[in-house]
Amino acid sequence: MRLSQKERVFVALLGIAAASGLTMLLLILVKATNVFLPADTKFGIVFDAGSSHTSLFVYQWPANKEKDTGVVSQTLACQIEGPGISSYASDPTQAGESLKSCLEEALALIPQTQHQETPTFLGATAGMRLLSQKNSSQARDILAAVSLTLSKSPVDFWGAEILAGQDEDSLNFTQNLTVEGTGNPRDCVAALRNLFNSSSCKDQDCAFNGVYQPPVYGQFYAFSNFYYTFHFLNLTSRQPLNIVNDTVWKFCQTPWKLVEASYPGQERWLRDYCASGLYILVLLLEGYKFSEETWPNIQFQKQAGGMDIGWTLGYMLNLTGMIPAEAPTQWRAQSYSIWMAGVVFAVLTLVAVLGAVAVQLFWTQD
Repeated sequence: MRLSQKERVFVALLGIAAASGLTMLLLILVKATNVFLPADTKFGIVFDAGSSHTSLFVYQWPANKEKDTGVVSQTLACQIEGPGISSYASDPTQAGESLKSCLEEALALIPQTQHQETPTFLGATAGMRLLSQKNSSQARDILAAVSLTLSKSPVDFWGAEILAGQDEDSLNFTQNLTVEGTGNPRDCVAALRNLFNSSSCKDQDCAFNGVYQPPVYGQFYAFSNFYYTFHFLNLTSRQPLNIVNDTVWKFCQTPWKLVEASYPGQERWLRDYCASGLYILVLLLEGYKFSEETWPNIQFQKQAGGMDIGWTLGYMLNLTGMIPAEAPTQWRAQSYSIWMAGVVFAVLTLVAVLGAVAVQLFWTQD
């Protein structure tokens, strides 16, 4: 049977639609490849409750992790106003209240959908350890107060505890001590040497109490109080050892009234910098045996790789090992050229179908 002109056009359009649609389907199914979408980001919060102040750190890491450890980066460091939580012994509730401002800043940074799965931990150090020895009841009340505040917040609260200290210890709190600063660095150094007990060292390669100390080699980072003390004294630019030593001794010998007048607004820490600076020098030079030649290998820094260096970072790295990794989401995807070809064939299929429908309509009307 011979087809009419309209019938031939109709059949041709249907053929084009079928071929284009089949080609598009083959491109989608055959040329598609598996791709992995970027892993979700996990967050964690750690409070460092020190003796003089409390800091909050927010860390983040990809959910899929590497070798079962999160690749952690620091997202936020927030210094909480006021003294350390151990100072609130007479009003423990205020210890919990003091955490709220930085906590709110952290929650504003973390997506709200992830608040309930954000592990949060508070670790208290020297100040709370001393308070616990002096009055364990007050220490418990403070921990209870901060725990109440954090447990009421929309986070996954892992607890608040006093971190165990190494080689500190036990003090007689019934004894009153009066410390008088003489401004004599020579006497201070002599007292530090007695504290370190290096006299028992019979071998050249030992540090304190006869303990073996290998020769220092390579690059070193000095952080925390090492950095803060030397930063105040403007000694963090790898100055020669003789300059460092002269600067510390000169500061210690400066009359106290002149020191106060020279550094207004810093009274809280001024009294510590002399003893701390001499302590650092004795520790590094006579304890770890740094010399004039190896001294430039020490970098006094607050951060490394954009992150504050301290126990909170190590804690978060360890914590990520307890959190199961999430497998990356897998999708089927096309290359851009294949995708464009698919779009062309999709349009061609649509045009052919619409054309066939139009021919059919005209055919029916005739």
